[in-house]
Amino acid sequence: MPPTRLRISTRLMIVLCLLVLLQAALVGGFALKHLADSLEEQMALRARQLASMVAQTPSIRTAVATNDGPTVNQLAKELQDATDASFISIGNAEGIRLAHPLPDRLGKPMVGGDNEAVLQEGRTIISQAVGSMGPSIRGKAPVMNDMDEVVGVVSVGYLTREIDDTILTYQRIVITVTLVLLALSILVANWIARRFRAAIFDLEPHQIAALFEERNATLESVREGIIAINAEGRITTFNRAAIDTLGLGSEPLTGRLIQEVLPESRLPALLESGEPEFDTEVVIGGRSLIINRIPIRVKGQLTGVVSSFRVRDELAMVSRQLTRIQQYAETLHSQAHEYANKLHTIAGLIQLDKSREALELIGQETQDHQTMLRWLVDSVDDPVVSGCLLGKFNRAHELGLQLVIDPDSHLGALPSHIAPEQLVTLIGNLLDNAFDATLGAQGTQISLSLTDIGQDLIIEVEDGGPGVPDADLEQVFERGFSRKAEGRGIGLHLVKEIVTQLSGEIVVENLSEGGARFTLYLPKEIRK
Repeated sequence: MPPTRLRISTRLMIVLCLLVLLQAALVGGFALKHLADSLEEQMALRARQLASMVAQTPSIRTAVATNDGPTVNQLAKELQDATDASFISIGNAEGIRLAHPLPDRLGKPMVGGDNEAVLQEGRTIISQAVGSMGPSIRGKAPVMNDMDEVVGVVSVGYLTREIDDTILTYQRIVITVTLVLLALSILVANWIARRFRAAIFDLEPHQIAALFEERNATLESVREGIIAINAEGRITTFNRAAIDTLGLGSEPLTGRLIQEVLPESRLPALLESGEPEFDTEVVIGGRSLIINRIPIRVKGQLTGVVSSFRVRDELAMVSRQLTRIQQYAETLHSQAHEYANKLHTIAGLIQLDKSREALELIGQETQDHQTMLRWLVDSVDDPVVSGCLLGKFNRAHELGLQLVIDPDSHLGALPSHIAPEQLVTLIGNLLDNAFDATLGAQGTQISLSLTDIGQDLIIEVEDGGPGVPDADLEQVFERGFSRKAEGRGIGLHLVKEIVTQLSGEIVVENLSEGGARFTLYLPKEIRK
């Protein structure tokens, strides 16, 4: 089993708690160390100042000079009560105590070994030693008589355990503050984690990483080009198909302004309008593209635009392939339907003992198809075009129409730039349009003429319909335009597109006797 992953909220909480503890330990340790050093320094200075002050007190000087122990002890006790010193001890010139907080220490030598510099050199000093009351920080000052002779020593001290008690008090404060900060960090971490998870749709980092890899694989597997920009108009997403389609080269695109890469792009305009655009045909970099543009919204806020696009020629190729399949299907359907009707008729004549009539029908049918097949073999070189013409011939019979092909028509080998499927699409759509128009006007005949004499292939289709109104002549080839049911109007638009691709021309004119004539001119050589 894979190892259990901690949730991002749990990990964030642990990290913040550890961070708070580490900061508290470092800051608290430094603060307490600095506090201890500062307290010791301040108490040492204070002890020296108090010692100097006591040593210069006139009554103390007089009592020490006369070696008046009771008076010195009484004065020292009063001074100690008036200050915060832990003790005040006074000795004579020999270091014998004249004053001390503990009565049993009176008359005994002062301990600590730090009186020599005071008694012999007359200096005021600070020392740290272990005296009769324990470890202490002491300030010592000489007591001088009127002739500036050292007659005694004053020792004012602060016990180090009092310093430790003060530091312990601050330690409790630091620990309390640390615990409070730790509790606050847990609450803050939980709040941040919830906001963070909401921002990333309640996904864990490893899930986001997996989705990112899937997203990259999906982008690269799509044949359509894809480019996305953020609200600032900078490129955030693109795939290899986009680079190849637009010819963007190998320069990095991420983070660049879309106007720098594609000055003619309409993506920045969608950042303002917020309206999607579908199946829009545009020319970018000299290439005709079919583009879809969709705004990206997060919680109702417009955060960017994504565009997918494909070269229009690819769509046209797919359309031609579908048209070819449709032509084949219609051919098979027409032949099957027509022959089924003929077989039923022949079977009925045989059952009625009309053998002669049945044979005549069979001969007539065979003759019509043989004539059509001989013409196709002699006049049309391409088998795909032949199959299309045969299928339309049978389709016309099925619809009760007559497709008349000019017997002088001829279509030799196609030029290299004209694909058979393109010609099938042209002829098939023109004939389908003629069938519909003729049926709508209750006509019966459609005419087709093909010729490759001269510099152009010329295809001419005449229908028996009502003709094209003058007001519609300019828009009859527009996509979606139709006077029939909604959703039609694709065939003639596709014809116009293919003719344009082949640098040809299509002409529509109304016949005087009724109906319309569509004439295509396709150059045999590519015009430059």
